Amino acid sequence: MNLNSRSLLLFAFTATVLLSACETTKPKRGGGFPEMSGPTSDPDETRRRELEATSKQVARVAEGKVEYLIPRAQLASAFIREFHDGTVVDKTMIRKVQESPKDVPVYYLVGLGLRNGMFRSMAIPLQTSTDKSLYLSSNAERYVITSVGCNFCYFSFEKNRIVGTTCEDNSGGSRCDLVVENTNGIFRR
Repeated sequence: MNLNSRSLLLFAFTATVLLSACETTKPKRGGGFPEMSGPTSDPDETRRRELEATSKQVARVAEGKVEYLIPRAQLASAFIREFHDGTVVDKTMIRKVQESPKDVPVYYLVGLGLRNGMFRSMAIPLQTSTDKSLYLSSNAERYVITSVGCNFCYFSFEKNRIVGTTCEDNSGGSRCDLVVENTNGIFRR
C-alpha cells in the first residue's frame, strides 16, 4: 500500500469511528426533553390545567377556611401597582359571597386602602376549581370603589355578583363611585 492509500484508509476509519460515536437513538430517561402526558378524559383535570395556563392560584379553601398561597403583603403590593394612582392598600382579603345556601359561592380578592384620605377598594372575582383552589385570571373584571365624603364603602351584591355600592354613613353629599374595568393586571405574566 502506498502513502495515499494508507491516508485514505486511515481517514475512512477515523470518520467511521467518529460518526458511530454520535448517538442517534432516543435520549435516556432524565435527559433531553421532558416527557409529556397525553390528553386526559378527566374533566376536572382538564379544567385545572386550563386554569393554571390562564390564571394564577392565589389560595384554596380547606374545611371552610381560606388558605392564602400568596402572602397578603405581596397581594397588597400588587393592588397598589394595579391602582397606579397613589392609593395605599393596607388590607387584603378573600371574601366569600353566597346569597343562599343552595347558590354556588363566588370568591372575591379584595384590596382596601386610602388615596388622599379617601377610601378606595378593588374587588376581583376568583375562579374556583373542583378541588377548591382559587385562581385569579387576568380576564377577570375588576370593580373599583372611590369614596366621596364617605368613610367606608361596601359593595352591593345581587345573585353573588357586584351590582353597586353603599356608603357606610349615608349623610348628605356622601357617596361611593363604582367603576368596572374588563380586565386586571394584578399578576401580569
